[in-house]
Amino acid sequence: MRWFVRGDIDGFFGLALDNLVQLLLIDTLCRNVLGFSSQLLYGQVLPGVAVSLLVGNLFYSWQAIRLARRTNRTDVCAQPYGINTVSLIAYVFLVMLPVKSDAITAGQSPDAAARLAWQAGLAACFACGLIEFVGAFFAERIRKATPRAALLSTLAGIALGFIALGFVFRTFAHPIVGLTTFGIVLLVYFGKVKFRLGLPGGLVAVAVGTALAWATHTGITPAPTEKIAFHAPLPVAADLVDAFRAGYLLRYLSVIIPMGIFTLVGSLQNIEAAEAAGDSYPTAPSLVANGLGTMAAAMFGSCFPTTIYIGHPGWKAMGARAGYSILNGIFFTIVCLAGVLGHIAHAIPIDAGMAIVIWIGLVITAQAFQACPKEHAPAVVVGLVPGVGAWGALMAKEALRASGTNVLESKDKLVAAFEQMSNWLHGGFALEQGAILTAMILSAATVCLIERRSVHAGLWCFAGAVLSAVGIVHSFAWTPADTVVSLSPAWPWTIGYTIMGGVFILAKWITVPAKDGH
Repeated sequence: MRWFVRGDIDGFFGLALDNLVQLLLIDTLCRNVLGFSSQLLYGQVLPGVAVSLLVGNLFYSWQAIRLARRTNRTDVCAQPYGINTVSLIAYVFLVMLPVKSDAITAGQSPDAAARLAWQAGLAACFACGLIEFVGAFFAERIRKATPRAALLSTLAGIALGFIALGFVFRTFAHPIVGLTTFGIVLLVYFGKVKFRLGLPGGLVAVAVGTALAWATHTGITPAPTEKIAFHAPLPVAADLVDAFRAGYLLRYLSVIIPMGIFTLVGSLQNIEAAEAAGDSYPTAPSLVANGLGTMAAAMFGSCFPTTIYIGHPGWKAMGARAGYSILNGIFFTIVCLAGVLGHIAHAIPIDAGMAIVIWIGLVITAQAFQACPKEHAPAVVVGLVPGVGAWGALMAKEALRASGTNVLESKDKLVAAFEQMSNWLHGGFALEQGAILTAMILSAATVCLIERRSVHAGLWCFAGAVLSAVGIVHSFAWTPADTVVSLSPAWPWTIGYTIMGGVFILAKWITVPAKDGH
């Protein structure tokens, strides 16, 4: 297999767009929410991001070439890799923002408070990478014990909700750009045709979308004011040590531990998705590289963990192999070190390439059905529900934030008002916390029931009871603008899972097999 093929261009545009969205999110949140100065953002955070993205992308490209040579194949696709969106948002709002607020309340200047917030983010990021690294050595056992439907349907729910639906909204908000580019993507990738002259479909979609966006002035960001300048990545070990000494690690364990576990499980699911698409990568090395990439990010100034990305089946279907990952690593190293992020975002609007991201979400959802036994389809549907439900809960909170509602002060009134409309807001927020693990548990239990292994189904439910009892799933606390994870026992859900598991275990004695076709 060659290092670069034509399909790598399409794959690069899709993966680069996804990573560009994360970088733009980092830029927006660091500046507008955390108050980071340009020097802190461009001089330390983004160079750290560059190190983590380059190291990881080069490793997964090499891993793909190695697999191709070992199996004598030319269709091996590297595992996609980039910034972990969930951890990005969680660390900004649940770790760094509280540190900044406390520092300002204590009389610190805005710049000093922002730096303390950054140090807290470094500690959280490093700890997350450590969890990923240690987990690599026993994660394969979890993978082998978990039905494929439980792993793939969990990804599908996240892909459908958090990847596809948000951009679908944006597509119909900007239909001239959105529907045109979506049509091009559907034509090329689902219609399985090629443009004449050998033009890659992804390149055509982005080029047409960019032209239409500028012609209609859709999604154009303001021209950046920062000058282009090189920023070398430098170790920030002293700041990381200061963060540990300040006690941030212990203070925010309730955020760091769930995020580390979710990242580990999510990466595990993505490895399973790659195997279902025909590329079987060893679990431990893949997860070790992921953890090292996250720790390298923290060592060089980034507060944001990396992860094996969702979407391998989509990139492979595009024809991407190993080169798209190399291109991604090199491109974002240049973007992060040269300070050109704002200029790129200004030139190529997100709307120009969002159709590719929607397509990735659709392909992942389809794979969950295609790569599992036909009789397991109900379990796939069960596994979709928590991810989509978590996205719905997020939309409800976004609406409350947009209205300026203080959730903490009015939570009882809010819950009652929503219940009057048969919208059980409280349940949605509980489902949101640990949705990835919830989806795995429910889908795995459903597979066991389909195969008439009810005792095993009961054991999966007992696992849910344990996770609820320690607060990893369904436990949340109210804040003025959000509901956040709380590592405190979620007893009602613990009891519910326990009774559910007991019913399944007793099924051997209280039920009889139904007649065929019943």
